[in-house]
Amino acid sequence: MPAATGAAFAVAGLASLLTHPGRRAGRRFGGLLVAEGVLWTVHQLPLPIPREVAAATTGVWPALLAHLVMAFPTGRLGGPLPGAVVGLGYLCAAVMGLRHLAAPATGAAIGTAGTVALVLIGAAVIALQAARLRRSSVAARRTLTPVLAAALVATALFVVWKPLEIAAPPSAPAGADGAAVLGGAGSGAGSGAGAALTLAVQLAFAAIPLAFLWSLLRRRIDRGGVAGLVVRLTGETRPAALRGALAETLHDPALRVGYWVPEAQAYLDVEGDPVREGPGQVLTRVDRDGPLAVLAHDPALLQDPELIAAACAAAALALENERLTAELRARLRQLADSRAEVLRAAETERRRLERDLHDGVQQRLLAIPLTLSLAEAALSAGPERARPLIGEARQTAFAALEEVRALAQGIHPPILTERGLAGAVRELAAVAPVPVALSFDVAGELPAEVETTAYYVVAEALANLTKHAAARRAAVSVSRTDGTLSVEITDDGHGGADPGRGSGLRGLAGRVETNGGRLRVHSLPGRGTRIEATLPCA
Repeated sequence: MPAATGAAFAVAGLASLLTHPGRRAGRRFGGLLVAEGVLWTVHQLPLPIPREVAAATTGVWPALLAHLVMAFPTGRLGGPLPGAVVGLGYLCAAVMGLRHLAAPATGAAIGTAGTVALVLIGAAVIALQAARLRRSSVAARRTLTPVLAAALVATALFVVWKPLEIAAPPSAPAGADGAAVLGGAGSGAGSGAGAALTLAVQLAFAAIPLAFLWSLLRRRIDRGGVAGLVVRLTGETRPAALRGALAETLHDPALRVGYWVPEAQAYLDVEGDPVREGPGQVLTRVDRDGPLAVLAHDPALLQDPELIAAACAAAALALENERLTAELRARLRQLADSRAEVLRAAETERRRLERDLHDGVQQRLLAIPLTLSLAEAALSAGPERARPLIGEARQTAFAALEEVRALAQGIHPPILTERGLAGAVRELAAVAPVPVALSFDVAGELPAEVETTAYYVVAEALANLTKHAAARRAAVSVSRTDGTLSVEITDDGHGGADPGRGSGLRGLAGRVETNGGRLRVHSLPGRGTRIEATLPCA
């Protein structure tokens, strides 16, 4: 049995090295397993090795086993506390290895104290790994449970067995120098209970490498199960089917899928909400001729990147379809928000017009018939009395006309009607407070609403030069390509523009989105501002 256990450790280590030859985790953990197998075999079998070598490495295999348990599955210790426990284990092994240099009585005392220390370290390993399992996620627990459960059982039996081994007079071969020979009579094998406990310890330790081999085999089984993912997704039209299928294949119930939406320049789920890295999750990108999707998943899955890659490749077509669905939902939400913004703006404008008409034009129009009535009554006294009243009515009519024109200009810029978009943009550039380089390349007519929106984008951007940017020069580019009108305004001001803080840019974004376009603002502090608007104009 001791030889079989050592061989199992060595085989598990070689399997880890061969399964993951290019990964550090596989190399680290595989090396630890092979070393444990060698040390176990050396100290559990009566091999012809020098007494000093056997004594110097007597306590190394328990310390190395604690290292294995603490470092599973990455080969790295997960924090200062596990590192301290493992360090104490190796320190204890070193002290026990030097006991043969002391007097017999002192050496025996050192051996007993070292054994007690190993028992306490084993108890600490049990406590730490039990807590680790309890706080692990579902995906991590699935990986950890087989190996850690076997290791915890073996460590617990070791903690119980070792004091019995101290109490019984050892009968191990002299060359072993009192090493923990689990198969020897000195382990309490003289009694039925002691022999049963010794056998249980051996079986428990043999289960550790077997559990690790099972975890490697299950990884292979999981990757083979990816083929069923393609069959499951064929003909599936429910929006949540892809996320559920990937979550089941990757054994991560909390998995989220985000799809790349170019208009939003972000990864959105099927409801249109952004998918970001959150607590207990990491992001893995899926690319297919550019960004396609992102998976927010348990960090434990990073230990098996081949499984993630295979699952994403199998679901690539479904991911593309879901990405289009997410993009459509995002656009619908954007449209709903823009529509609500337009309704609010329309109501605000209606109230403004109502107030301006009531306070201005309406009062002047009411004054005209009253003045003409006075003029009519004054005619009986002579034309000279009526002439000033008629002149006053005429001036009031002219004033009312000017107010109506001013109100109309606030609704639609008259320069657009007179000169078109090209002339209107040139006029804006001419009256700007700084030199403006203008580039205009638009062939054919544009829809009226597109012209108006483009005009207001340029007008607001150039107005900001005076209000906020402190720029010395600016550039305006308007072009039409493949049914899309592109408007770009740049300046060399101090930057820092934020659409979320200013009503002007926020209102422009709503106006652009209402017309099916998108407004982007690039404005790093100290590096100027670039405003880009794209409007469909097919």
